[in-house]
Amino acid sequence: MNVSSPLCQPRRTFLAIAASAMLSGGLAAPSFAQDTIKIGLITALSGQSARAGEALTRGLTVAIDELNAKGGVMGKKFELVRRDDEGTPAKGVTAARELLQKEKVTVLFGGLDTPVSIAIVPIANQEKIPFVGPWAAGTPITKNGANPNFVFRVSAVDEIVDKAMLQYAQKTFNSKSPGMILVNNPWGESNEKGLSAALASKNMKAAGIEKFEGNDVDVVPQLTRLKAAGADTLFLVGNVGPSAQVVKSLDRMGWKVPVVSHWGPAGGRFTELAGPSAKDVHFIQTYSFFGKQSPIGEKVLKALMAKYPDVKGPGDVTPAVGVANAYDGMMLAAEAIKIAGKLDGPSIRESFYKIAGYEGLIKKFSKPFTPDNHDAVTENDYVWTQFIDNQILPVGMKK
Repeated sequence: MNVSSPLCQPRRTFLAIAASAMLSGGLAAPSFAQDTIKIGLITALSGQSARAGEALTRGLTVAIDELNAKGGVMGKKFELVRRDDEGTPAKGVTAARELLQKEKVTVLFGGLDTPVSIAIVPIANQEKIPFVGPWAAGTPITKNGANPNFVFRVSAVDEIVDKAMLQYAQKTFNSKSPGMILVNNPWGESNEKGLSAALASKNMKAAGIEKFEGNDVDVVPQLTRLKAAGADTLFLVGNVGPSAQVVKSLDRMGWKVPVVSHWGPAGGRFTELAGPSAKDVHFIQTYSFFGKQSPIGEKVLKALMAKYPDVKGPGDVTPAVGVANAYDGMMLAAEAIKIAGKLDGPSIRESFYKIAGYEGLIKKFSKPFTPDNHDAVTENDYVWTQFIDNQILPVGMKK
C-alpha cells in the first residue's frame, strides 16, 4: 500500500498525536526499567553445577526481598534478571552482553566458573558496570590489570585458598610431600601458581603436578604417577563432575590418600557422582549454617525456610557458600548504590571504596574494598568442611 494513501492517514495522525502526547506527558512511556534497579546474574542454571547456581540465586533473592521490604534504595525496588551460562565462557559472554546492553542492569553478578568469569571481565570493564563475583575464585578475575577496574568479589581467592590448603594439609595430615591434581583450564592454572608459591614459601616442593580435562571419566594414570612420586596428600582443584571422577579413580586404585580440595565439590551432585568415598574429601567454604549462628545467620536461615519449601534446616542450604557469598555481595552492592545516590556504573564503582562497614553473614566487613584490593574475603574467613550424609558439615561436626 502506498504510504501516502488516504487509508493510511488516520493511523499516521494517531501516531503523531501519541508521540506529541508522550513528549508533553499526556501518555506515559514504558518506565518499568526506570522504576526498578536491575541486578543481573550469570551462572550455571543447568548441568552438574546447577545446584550452585540455584544457591547464588537464593542468596541474591533473599537479600533483594529484604532490601525491597525496606523500600529498596533511592525509592526504587530491586529486580533480579538471570541468564544461564551452562558453564561455558562463550555463553557467559553472550549473556553478559545481553544483560549489560539490553537489560541495562545496574550491577552484574556471576561467573560460577573461573573461565566464564575471566571472559566476562573485559566486557564489564568496557561497559563500566560493576561486576561482583560471588563464586569463581581465580586470582586474575579481580587482579585483571584494568584501570579503572570494575570487578569486585565476595568469595574465595585462589592465592589465599592455596595457602590455607597447604596449612590445613600440614596441620591435619602432617603432609610433607603433597601432590596436585588439577583441572586443565585457567582455574587449574591459577591454583598451580598459588600452590607452588605457597609450597615455595615453606621451602617445599610438590611431589608431582597432574592435570585432567573437565570431561575425563578416568584419571588413574595421573594418580598412579602421583602415588609413585610419593605424594602423601592430594591437592584437588576441579568442579563437581571431574572431582567426583578423581575420587572414583582413587577407589579403583585402592589408594587411601588424604584429599584436600578447593570448593569445587560443593557445587552440585558430588556425593551422588563420587560415591561413598565423597565423605573423605575435605574442602574449603566461606560459611556454614550449622552451629551457633549470628543474628544475621538466623535471619537469613529463617527467610530461606519461609521462601523455599525444600529448606527445612541448615543441611538443606547447600552449598551454603553460594547463598552466603551472594547475600553479602548483594548487600554490599546495595550499600554502594545508596552511597552513590545514582545508578551510573562509575559512581557506584567509586562508592564500593566508601563502604565503611557492614554486618554480614560471613563476617563484619570493615572497609572491604580499596583501590588496591577488590576482594572482601580474607584467609581468616574460611571453614573446612566435608560431606556427611549428603550434607556439607564443618569437619569434625556430627549431625
